[in-house]
Amino acid sequence: MAKITVLSREIAIHVRNEEDYICITDIARYKNADHTDDLIRNWLRNRNTIEFLGIWEHLNNPGFNPVEFDGFRKQAGLNSFTLTPKQWIEKTNAIGIESKSGRYGGTYAHKDIAFEFASWISVEFKLYLIKEFQRLKEAERKQLGWDIRRNLAKINYRIHTDAIQENLIPPSLTARQINLVYASEADVLNVALFGMTARDWREANPGKKGNIRDYADVSQLVCLSNLENLNAHLIQEKIPQSQRLTKLNAIAIQQMRLLADDRGIKRLKAGDK
Repeated sequence: MAKITVLSREIAIHVRNEEDYICITDIARYKNADHTDDLIRNWLRNRNTIEFLGIWEHLNNPGFNPVEFDGFRKQAGLNSFTLTPKQWIEKTNAIGIESKSGRYGGTYAHKDIAFEFASWISVEFKLYLIKEFQRLKEAERKQLGWDIRRNLAKINYRIHTDAIQENLIPPSLTARQINLVYASEADVLNVALFGMTARDWREANPGKKGNIRDYADVSQLVCLSNLENLNAHLIQEKIPQSQRLTKLNAIAIQQMRLLADDRGIKRLKAGDK
């Protein structure tokens, strides 16, 4: 429930089916704070008002009851004719006017109708009402634009982060990689975790100094330490290199999936920045 201030009067606004409805009870208080219902009823019994409401409903409301509307139109203007918002809504199935109870109770009208009512109350008040309403809509558009940009930034960050994490997951090794004989146990671990030997990395990155492990992130270094201990145990068990490599690669994939989402690792990464 939004509110705007017009000539020192608070006017409530709420959204119904994505359309703005303005409290005409609040508008009526500008004219007579003690008899708002009487003012609204007097406005409703006016023939011009009935004509306006009928045309608006015909344009915007497929469920509008034209038969009841014709009955009201014929009586409009007669001294004996009276009409309340609830009667108009119930008889004609109107959607342009709404009667609310409770904390934010009162009679509300679609902005098109509310501006018409405000004109009947005071031309000056109507102009200030339109001005403040437009100011509210502009503020909402700016906020919406900010929210959209902020949410897009979050989505893009998540996509970027997920892409990085996915790239950290070691690839499953091919049969050729598994069956190759690696001269260095360091390369066995490199292939299990990074999918390449130190030489492969140097050839792929001729402009970089150091070695493949110098460019590993925290989670990869943690995993590498675990793989070194496990590989030492497998060597003692006399497990052939190809079998060790298969096991180490499977464990590297499993551990990197867990480490990529580990909060403690994320805090370590943040501390490195």
